[in-house]
Amino acid sequence: MGTLYIVGTPIGNLEDISLRALRTLKEADFILCEDTRVTKKLLVHYQIDKPLISYHQHSDAKKASEILELLRVGKNLAFVTDAGTPGISDPGSDLVAEVVRQMPDAKIVPIPGPSALAAIASIAGFPMDKFVFLGFPPAKKGRKKFFEAVAQAEHTAIFYESPYRIIKSLEELKTLAGQAKNYKLKTVVGRELTKKFETIYRGTIGEVLDQLRVGETRGEFVVVVGKTRS
Repeated sequence: MGTLYIVGTPIGNLEDISLRALRTLKEADFILCEDTRVTKKLLVHYQIDKPLISYHQHSDAKKASEILELLRVGKNLAFVTDAGTPGISDPGSDLVAEVVRQMPDAKIVPIPGPSALAAIASIAGFPMDKFVFLGFPPAKKGRKKFFEAVAQAEHTAIFYESPYRIIKSLEELKTLAGQAKNYKLKTVVGRELTKKFETIYRGTIGEVLDQLRVGETRGEFVVVVGKTRS
C-alpha cells in the first residue's frame, strides 16, 4: 500500500517551502493538486518533473476512486493545494476523510508548511491561546449568522475573504459589532501575505475600512478580529 503525503506549499513567496517538502515532491510517484497550472509553476521553479493529477472541490467520486486505487497498488502520492497547507478551507480534508473511510490502514503523513492562518495569527498581537477559525464567509445565504458569530466571539476570530467581498464583509461586520455593542473590537487584515505587495492593516473595523477604501483590494485577504491585550 502506498502513502499519502499532505504537503504544505508556499502561499506566495516560493522560498517558503521546506527541504522535506521538496524531497517528498521529488520522490512521489504522482502529485495531486487543485490546479495543475499553478502547481506546475512551483515544480518548474525547483526543477521537479512528476506526473500531476487534478483534484479539487468539483472532483467527483470517480476521481477519488482512481486516487485510492493508486494507493492500493503501492503508489506514493503527494497532495498539494494551490497555496498553503492542504485541509484548511480546501478539498484536502475531503480526500483525507475518504482515504480514512475506505482504507483505514493507509498511511497518511503530514509534511508541515506555510499557512495564511498561522502567518496572520503570528503577527496579529491578539491573544492566540484560544481562537476560532471560520474559513470563508458564505457568498449569499448565512452571511448575517456568520458575522454575528465573529462579532460575538468569546475568543479571537480569523476568517479568509476574497478581494471582491472584503469591503462588504467588513461593513457587515462593523454593523453587527455595533448592534452587539462590542465597540472594543479591533482587527488586523493581511493582504497578499508573503508576496511582493504584502500589506497589513490594523485598527478598529472602521479604521481598516477607511484604509481599504483608498488602498488596494486586489489579492487574497485574511482577517483577524479580537481585543488587544491592553
